[in-house]
Amino acid sequence: MNLFFAPLEGITSYIYRNAHNEIFGGCDSYFAPFITPSENERVSIKSLRDIVPEKNKDINLVPQTLVNTSEAFFHFEERIKEVGFSEVNLNFGCPSGTVVKKDRGAGFLRFPERLDRVLYEIFEKTSLKVSVKTRIGFDSGDEMEKLMEVYNKYPLKLLIIHPRARANYYNGEPNMECFKKAYSESKNNVCYNGDIFSKEDFLRIKSAYPELKSAMIGRGAVINPALFRVLRGGDNLKTYELVRFLKKLSEDYSALLNSDRYTLNKMKEIGLYVMKNFPDEKKITKAIKKANFMRDFLNAVECLPELKY
Repeated sequence: MNLFFAPLEGITSYIYRNAHNEIFGGCDSYFAPFITPSENERVSIKSLRDIVPEKNKDINLVPQTLVNTSEAFFHFEERIKEVGFSEVNLNFGCPSGTVVKKDRGAGFLRFPERLDRVLYEIFEKTSLKVSVKTRIGFDSGDEMEKLMEVYNKYPLKLLIIHPRARANYYNGEPNMECFKKAYSESKNNVCYNGDIFSKEDFLRIKSAYPELKSAMIGRGAVINPALFRVLRGGDNLKTYELVRFLKKLSEDYSALLNSDRYTLNKMKEIGLYVMKNFPDEKKITKAIKKANFMRDFLNAVECLPELKY
């Protein structure tokens, strides 16, 4: 089965992807956090700096964009083709309020007729391979039937389904009945995305959908960066490699940002994710939260105990 690293805005930058690929690896592709064209639908060179090939060596990277017009898409296509990409992912899943209020991400799911028209205009002209990342609706999974009618009209490289409506954000259980129906009706290859945090979670999905060819993992892989390796039958996460990973991220972000404070802010967010592997280490978690300097963060990380399984 193909395994993809989902994009997490503010976390899975090229710094993170390169360090993860070097120390852990295991995923077939990394999907980059979305790039949004400006108000005049233009895409600046600056906005592409995270995805340029020279910063993503030895990585199979898929760029993602957040658009609700074909004009914006084609401006984006022009730019990414200039740097060598032949594939793009359309994000119709982001639940962020700032995104939704502009009718982008999951906000665009409220308008299936507009979605249909934009996809029609894109597939009339694009030379890129196009995949879609979607939720099952804006308010509820009842909307997925109409959305599937739209998606089934087009030759998507992949339909990535997160089985929650936008209204649910990341709360509650994924709507697996809705996913099952969409999976059975899809004319495109389907990728499952949502709440894979362990090998048991993965095997449960794999067992329920033996024909499923791909899965996308986001938060679970940030919590446990060795998860892709584990799913392929490799070793469980070791504390020493997690510490090595966090130190490398710290060094690379420090070199890029040239600021102890900005680096610390980045590392605190990542650190609080990985501390979910150590639910009993309240003191270390508190030390990470209260760290005022990178040396405080690193001292806390050095105290992590050996993981037990």
